[in-house]
Amino acid sequence: MKIVKFFYLVVIAMLITGSSVFAKNDKNNLVVALDGSGDYKSIQQAITACGAFSSTQKKIFIKNGVYKEKVLIDSFHTNISLIGESKEKTILTYDNYAGQPSIGTFTSYTLKISGDHIRIKNLTVENTAGRVGQAVALHVEGDYFVAKNCSLLGNQDTLYAAGQNSRQYFKDCYIAGTTDYIFGSATAIFDSCEIHSKLNSFITAANTPKESQFGFVFFKCNLTADPEVDKVYLGRPWREYAKVVFIDCFLGKHILPEGWHNWEKTEQEKTVFYAEYGNKGPGSDTSKRVKWAHRLKKSQLAKFQLNEIFKVESEWSLDATKL
Repeated sequence: MKIVKFFYLVVIAMLITGSSVFAKNDKNNLVVALDGSGDYKSIQQAITACGAFSSTQKKIFIKNGVYKEKVLIDSFHTNISLIGESKEKTILTYDNYAGQPSIGTFTSYTLKISGDHIRIKNLTVENTAGRVGQAVALHVEGDYFVAKNCSLLGNQDTLYAAGQNSRQYFKDCYIAGTTDYIFGSATAIFDSCEIHSKLNSFITAANTPKESQFGFVFFKCNLTADPEVDKVYLGRPWREYAKVVFIDCFLGKHILPEGWHNWEKTEQEKTVFYAEYGNKGPGSDTSKRVKWAHRLKKSQLAKFQLNEIFKVESEWSLDATKL
């Protein structure tokens, strides 16, 4: 009876706390731990063990620790969730940067995700190369990507949201960097995230494809900065059809009155789509914005919903973003 009672109490405790304690030899639920108490000691080993083109969801629970490794989730790896024990103490880190031998911007990542249906939660992903140029922390180009309660830390080019047909959803994340630290061609939603500038520079550098209706859309985000930072642009166009929208966000005093920059290419002012609606805070005044920026009308908001933004070839509703 005592054994049965103990087992019962353990199960109840797991249900109450949402514990992700997985059984050994469970092929769909793997544990990574630096101290050897899990199935694997490295994140990459666990990803490799998931096999190719999995039709079932594989969950990799990562115990607290600093994992210094360069991790690739390749295009043949699908339906994988990386779940950290805690955002603050489960840290994936590396220090590559463009300019090192055989390293460019697109190979400088700490974590690269090319597979579809990949999710990360309760993780810190960082590039610690410093202010040495382009140094990507997270590089995503797979479709149906979700990040929840994660910290993405770096300097220039922290987050590369890539992939012409890639749809990415960031919820309750902290993203910090210096220059163009959210960049790429993906359709990406940032929901209730903190976007933190560490230098007077540019937040976004979208290169949205001409045929894409949406680029980067920020909902209810909090734009913050280091104390000495006071001259930050919301974005500049990496390519001529860049699209970035801020809706119901808080913009700190570090955001410049003009808001947007043309990257010294006046012809791009005719093709980009930069817009705002319902923002608050000292940096939200649009009266001095560049003339080629847009103020959304309330009637336009209907299309800026998750279901509409992610409607490409298949539906992706809010329910599908749950971890």
